[in-house]
Amino acid sequence: MTPIPEPAALLDLAVDTARSAAELVARGRASAAERVGVKSSPVDVVTAVDTASEELIVGRLLGARPDDGVLGEEGAARTGTSGVRWVVDPIDGTVNFLYGQPAYAVSIAAEVDGVAVAGAVLNVATGELFTATAGGGARLQAPGTAAVPLTGSRPGSLDRTLVATGFGYRAEQRRAQGAVVAELLPRVRDIRRLGCASLDLCAVAAGRVDAYYELHLKPWDFAAGALVAAEAGLVVTGLPGRPFAAPMAIAVAPDVAEAFVDLVAGLHDAPQG
Repeated sequence: MTPIPEPAALLDLAVDTARSAAELVARGRASAAERVGVKSSPVDVVTAVDTASEELIVGRLLGARPDDGVLGEEGAARTGTSGVRWVVDPIDGTVNFLYGQPAYAVSIAAEVDGVAVAGAVLNVATGELFTATAGGGARLQAPGTAAVPLTGSRPGSLDRTLVATGFGYRAEQRRAQGAVVAELLPRVRDIRRLGCASLDLCAVAAGRVDAYYELHLKPWDFAAGALVAAEAGLVVTGLPGRPFAAPMAIAVAPDVAEAFVDLVAGLHDAPQG
């Protein structure tokens, strides 16, 4: 077996590939609405640009490392033999992409034996690049600037905690999740809804929000962003006794982590009227 490269080398490949994909996505924005399909529900959309972006990403990654595995949102699935698997979201935030909301990203993570060791999340609309390697910290590079380390925030208390979340695609899911938000809102600073899970996780890492939670994410939604959040020093966890994203993904500032997890867990356990 070919030796697995250091996380930094995998990150370099992820970043180069994400930049190429972002150029393709940016070029496709103006005509994005011309070819739109649906997946799990009428509001769960996919565009021809999503598919083209994934094809580019997979081609670049396997061109450089042909023995690797791949898992992509739009159907790419390959086991590989190297011990490395790439987890790819070619456009995270496709609805934002369709509407021109400036929060849609190319997300690429490299896993070694099932554990993320390198991740890149590139906001196509703003050019901001979030990166992390296992044990190497997390960074943000804005266009024309040097990369800066990310260390999250310290809100101090729940009532000062700015919370991001997201909602499912099915109406019954959204109804239940909205009821939880109604109970959560009076107990925290406020709620934000970005519409892009990878960028939500990076927002916690950057201290733009203090906590994020969401149900039923897929690996491509969080593989890179969760590594960025963890390497920024956030508590990245699931509900008590459950792994991250099974079924809930939580990333939260350490000083309010215990209280926030308990609160969110209690609200999701409580019957919703």
